Amino acid sequence: MAAARRGIFSRGGLRRWVRLGVLTVAIMAALPVVLTVLYIPPVVRPISTLMIKDLVTLQGYDRQWVALDDIAPVLAHSVIMSEDGQFCTHRGVDLGELKGVISDALDGEATRGASTIPMQTVKNLFLWNGRSFLRKVVELPLAIYFDALVPKRRIMEIYLNIAEWGPNIYGIEAASQHYFGKPASQLSRRQAALLAVTLPNPAARNPAKAGPGLRRLATVIERRAGKAGAYVQCLN
Repeated sequence: MAAARRGIFSRGGLRRWVRLGVLTVAIMAALPVVLTVLYIPPVVRPISTLMIKDLVTLQGYDRQWVALDDIAPVLAHSVIMSEDGQFCTHRGVDLGELKGVISDALDGEATRGASTIPMQTVKNLFLWNGRSFLRKVVELPLAIYFDALVPKRRIMEIYLNIAEWGPNIYGIEAASQHYFGKPASQLSRRQAALLAVTLPNPAARNPAKAGPGLRRLATVIERRAGKAGAYVQCLN
């Protein structure tokens, strides 16, 4: 036992552990880069890190993949107007929003969210949940890379199929069936708006039993989605 410990902590043993650590970090860094390319074809149906966690912990999950063409357009429009109004024009990161957040932080003010749909997509696909400066540092270049390679329609399709809409509920089809008993292709404008405003906090918000605050927010998003126009042109 003592000899084994000496082997581990010897100079040669330490070098081996360092090499192993560097190799592990390199593989983890390369994985999102490689997977991004693999996720471009429409036949590929990615899963999120949260889905993997649910599988590993034997909880299981509900997710039924649907193509973007089989989702009511008003749902994608509502999500854009609620989550990322500049989705069609930015390159993965909304620099205007990001500068505002940095300015607020430097001034000691409460910061608002600045996550774009590409940022949320790479977080769901490759990273971990929870607020973390390190995660943001990794998330920003990944989102730019992802947006550069993956068409906007495909980004939206992936996002809507991996987003969490409640405990163990992933993707718009599972959410639509669970909350409204209908396929995503048949969502009404009101239902689409309610589902969109649920996304920031799916653990606490229920679109089928929305409180007054959530209903008011949904009304705003429903109105904006009806006038989305140029904001959603990349999905046409």
